[in-house]
Parts: sequence; C-alpha cells; structure tokens
Amino acid sequence: MNSREIRQKFLSFFEERGHKVVTSSSLVPDDPSVLLTTAGMQQFKKYFTGELDAEKDFGSLNTTSIQKSFRTSDIDEVGDESHLTFFEMFGNFSFGGYFKEEAIRYGYEFITKVMGLEIDYVTVFDPKKVSHDDWRAGVPFDEESYNFWKKIAPEVDVRREGVDNFWGPTGSEGPCGPTTEIYVNGALRQAQGKPPVEVWNIVFNQFYCDSLKKLTPLKIQGVDTGMGLERLVMVSQDVPTIFDTDLFASFLSEISLEMPIKIRRIAADHARGIVFLISDGVRPSNKDAGYVLRRLVRRFVMYSEKYKFDSNILLGGVVREYGDFYDNLSKELILEVFSEERKKFLETLDKGIKELEKLQNIDAVSAFSLFSTYGLPYEVIKEVGSEKAKNLTREDFDKEFEKHQEISRAGQEKKFGGHGLILDTGELKAGNEEELKKVLRLHTATHLLQAALRKVLGSEVGQAGSDITVDRTRFDFTFPRKLTPEEISKVEKLVNDVIAEDLPVQKIIMPKEEAEKTGALYFFKEKYPDPVNVYFVGKDIDSAFSKEFCGGPHVTHTGEIGHFRIKKEESVGAGLRRIRGVVE
Repeated sequence: MNSREIRQKFLSFFEERGHKVVTSSSLVPDDPSVLLTTAGMQQFKKYFTGELDAEKDFGSLNTTSIQKSFRTSDIDEVGDESHLTFFEMFGNFSFGGYFKEEAIRYGYEFITKVMGLEIDYVTVFDPKKVSHDDWRAGVPFDEESYNFWKKIAPEVDVRREGVDNFWGPTGSEGPCGPTTEIYVNGALRQAQGKPPVEVWNIVFNQFYCDSLKKLTPLKIQGVDTGMGLERLVMVSQDVPTIFDTDLFASFLSEISLEMPIKIRRIAADHARGIVFLISDGVRPSNKDAGYVLRRLVRRFVMYSEKYKFDSNILLGGVVREYGDFYDNLSKELILEVFSEERKKFLETLDKGIKELEKLQNIDAVSAFSLFSTYGLPYEVIKEVGSEKAKNLTREDFDKEFEKHQEISRAGQEKKFGGHGLILDTGELKAGNEEELKKVLRLHTATHLLQAALRKVLGSEVGQAGSDITVDRTRFDFTFPRKLTPEEISKVEKLVNDVIAEDLPVQKIIMPKEEAEKTGALYFFKEKYPDPVNVYFVGKDIDSAFSKEFCGGPHVTHTGEIGHFRIKKEESVGAGLRRIRGVVE
C-alpha cells in the first residue's frame, strides 16, 4: 500500500465514523508558547479547553486531520534510521463526543482490519512507573484503558509504563492526560532484530496543566491521537527504515548511492523541511523559525557543494512528491527563497572555512564568531573542525547565541527607547536622519494598515511578521484567501482617511494585563516586558483607530505620514498573506 492510499484510507475511516476532516494548519502556529507546530492537536487546543465550540465550527464534536509538524529537537539527530525534522501526523480528535473505549476500538480496527497489521503490544499509564517526585506521580493508574484493551482485543499484550504514557501539555501549559500507545513491527524489521515501533499515541485529555504543573480536571474530556505517517508507512511497506519508504524514494533517487548513507538521509530530511517551512511563510533569519530554516538551508547547501548533488532538483522532487496533497507548495517560490539564501552563504563559506582552519581550538566563543562573521552554522563548524571542535557542544553554542541576542536587544532598546518592534515584528533600518523620518512614517503606517485590515476583513486577521526598511513596509498576516481589488482599495482608503485626519500618535505605559484589556493588539511571537508601551492613534485609547504593544518610535501625528499605497498583496504560505506598502 503506497503512502497516498494510506492517507486516504485514514481520512475515510474516520470520516465514515462521523469525524469532520480538517485541513492541516500552518507550521507557523498561533500559540506563543511554541516556535513551530509540533503536533496535530495544536490547532484544536482551545476546543479541549472549551474556549471554542467544535460543533459550531466543524459541525461535529469529532475531527480528523493530517497535520504538518516540525520538531527542532531532532535536528542534530537526523541521519540515523528514524529521526526527522519535518513529518506528518495522522490524528483523530474528540471534544466530548467519545472517550476511551471508542478511541481504543478505532485504533485497534484501523491497524488490524484496514492496514492488515499485527499489534505487537500496547502500553498504558501507571504512576508506579514514575519517580515519586515527578509532577505526574499523583495521577491514578489508567485502569479504564487497561480494561478496554482486554475487552476489545484480549489477544493483545498490554504493558504498564510511566512518563512516556502521559502526554502534554503542548507548550508551557494546556490540556494533557494519560495515553495508550500501539506498537507494531514488520516482518523484515523483526527478522533483522529491530524492536517494534510505536506508531500510534492515543491521548486522553483529562486535565489542564498550568505553567506551575498543577493539574485541574477538564470540564470536557477529550481524545487527541497522533500517528506518524512515516512510521506507519515503514511498517506497512515492511522496509527497514523510514527513508526506504515511498515518501522518500522518488526524490532520494536524485542522489548518488555512492554518497554516505547518513548524508543522503540528512539531505532528504532537510529538503522536506526547507520546502515546507518556506511554503508556510518562514524566511531565513537569525531569529526564531527563520533561524531554524537558515540552519537547514546552510547545512543542505554545504553537503550539496561537498557531494555534488543538485539541490534544486532535490527540492523540486519534494514538491513533486507532496504537491498533490499540499496545494500551497510553489516550486518557483521555494527555489527563489532558497537560491537567495544559498548565494549569501556561498559568498562567505570559503572565507569562513579558511578562518576556521587557522584556529587551534574551537570553543563556543570562537564558533559563534565564525557564525556571526561568516555565517557558518554549528553543524558545519563541528564537521569541518573535527578534532579541533571535539569539545564544542550545541548547548554551549546556543548559550553563546542567546547571550549575543540579549546584548543586541539591549542595544536596540537603548537606541529607540523601547521594546517590542525588534524580534520578528520588524526592525527599523535607517542610516541617517532623513532615512529615519521615512522609516517612522512607514512604521506608523504599518499600525494603521493592521487596524484597517481587521476593520475590512474581520478579527481573524492576525499579525504574522513585519519588516520595515527605508523603502517600504512588509506586513505578513493570517487570512485564508486572496484579497479582492475592492478590499485592497477599501484598506488603502481607510489608512489614508486616518492620515488625512491628522490624528495624534500617543504612547501610554501600563501593566501588561491592563493593556490587554484595552484591546491593544500584540504580536503573539514577541515576549513583552511588564509594564508595556502601548502606542495608539487617536484622541484617547478607548476611541483610538489603532492601538498596539510597541517599542516605537513613531511620528507624532498621522498627517506626517503622507500618502500610503499598497504595492502588492500575495500569498506566502497556507493561510498567510503579505502586503508590501510605501508612503509617498
């Protein structure tokens, strides 16, 4: 059974059982506590807490999805038989519609009857297997799941396990609960002496875990499952590793078999990660998700140069393999972004390698210097540095990176007297006083633009990033479709009407909690201090046209902005739009 058939069988199985099929959310989440989407339940988090109503939004208390996911914790492990950065997660979810017995029955039926696989064993949560000082030690034994397995599948071996069978929360807080895991193995893997693979993790959300790890029973008990497509395909196709499945075969064929197997796997993984991150609006940078993408691209480029494979063909192969299921994969856009980053990296790679070779010992300080000056990522420094970099660790390198970020942020705050604009929300880029005036006009215009978009399109519009230079503003926002010419015209007119009113642009400093109550907007990825600066456009904050958390600076009156014009509106990923605007 090929991967396309498996995708369809999974969705059909649950659709036939009353589940609404929901499309994958973006890899860039709307949850400020996580960098990238790491699990299928993230887009459903508020349905488990009761903040949103699944029946109202989906027409059902039960949903199913195939979610694009990305885990940065595995980047350094990629190259072995099983670790990936990007992966796809099958899931079925229930927000009070059904619970343990039905979920276990669905899992058993899909694996054994639809997929025709034999379950080696399953696991359930037992606090006796947990350290006494662990915050999960007080959770009771999941006797219900144990008994349901015995009832539904008496032939299956049910084992009791500890913390691995308690999942969540996603991020710093959220729904969580005990899990039951299904383990399967193929005949080939078994013959090779390889252990069974955990293919399906069925989570029973019974609690809400706060940031202090205090558990409170959820009013609505729910089911949240995750099954890795790559693992399921591996055991279904009875191949030794995930890289031997048809999910990789079509584009891995573009790489010479003479290349080291570890490098082939890294290239394949990073190609997928690059394609999907770019397609969901991430761009290379030294911050957050952009830094993750930059690490992938530069490592990928280094290997393509060293082993002489065509990176464009490999990336195109990923688009070809996945384009039928994910319709936002644009080969042209992906290669454009990739090629620009590749060019930047190659310009400094040779110089950086020469500097690296001059060093007698490479520690975190010298490694970061190579990174900041020449763009050499940690992986390149470790590999090329070899014996000289044997004591360099990712942890030390990341600490050095974070230290310099703090220094940079402090310097920026001193320069502009504020906070909040730097990180991924944009950076004031001006070389002299005249340029700074132009940037300030664009900065205030960007605030007006966001407010106007929300007034014309609705509150579903949310900031997803911005960048302001002396020439233009670039504003990224969440919205599911292309704007019509009429909508663009309305937004543009609304901004210019506010400019014509010559309203004051004012700042007020207040406690963060109080600022949130005013309705002031803020960028979910940013970490704001307390108290915060709130810039608002209008005579007072209550009647303001625009109000946002921001570090400034801005013009003093909107009349200083001049005329605002939208030059371009485009897609930068699934559910993500971008506007480029200028002031004249």
